[in-house]
Amino acid sequence: MSHPTLPAGPLNFRQLSDNYQFLRGFVRNPARVGSIVPSSRQLEQRLVQLARLGEARTVVELGPGTGGTTAAFLQAMSPTAQLLAIELDSEFHQRLDAAIRDPRFNLELGSAERLAEFLAARWLPAPDAIVSGIPFSTMAPEVSDRVAATVARVLRPGGRFVAYQVRAHVADFMSPYLGQPETCWEFMNVPPVRVFTWVKPGR
Repeated sequence: MSHPTLPAGPLNFRQLSDNYQFLRGFVRNPARVGSIVPSSRQLEQRLVQLARLGEARTVVELGPGTGGTTAAFLQAMSPTAQLLAIELDSEFHQRLDAAIRDPRFNLELGSAERLAEFLAARWLPAPDAIVSGIPFSTMAPEVSDRVAATVARVLRPGGRFVAYQVRAHVADFMSPYLGQPETCWEFMNVPPVRVFTWVKPGR
């Protein structure tokens, strides 16, 4: 069973539009937007595989941006799964709210620190996978620590937290809660990024 996600249209036009919106977001607030361009298709598919989204019942995306990763996640997910996307940038949030029409898609405007609150408000169970593109390297350390603690608390035992980052700061905040991650590079992206994967103990 397939679901509509981002509206159809010329691929090149959509890519240019996404690039423009991402650049605008970066200029508005570089501390909140991790890159000046959206994620590549290769990075999207690597995230799908590392987070095992095809097996997940509840998925959380922190920092969906213009929605390229979101569309890839929805395409990979089960027809009965649910995706909660949390976006801090109001323009990105508005764009996503207008663009994505999928009954599995739940969108919230706010900080990733409120993850537990948003899950409870939607009556969603503990996530099987949380994927994050938010830039831990530019956030205030106390915010990064609160996000890390919340992710570790709400993630289902055996669940996966996958973060794609230009810098390695995320590991400083997550490792005290979830241990050492598996790390790889995705070079087919602008810029190349590190991808960190944690599996919550206890399953």
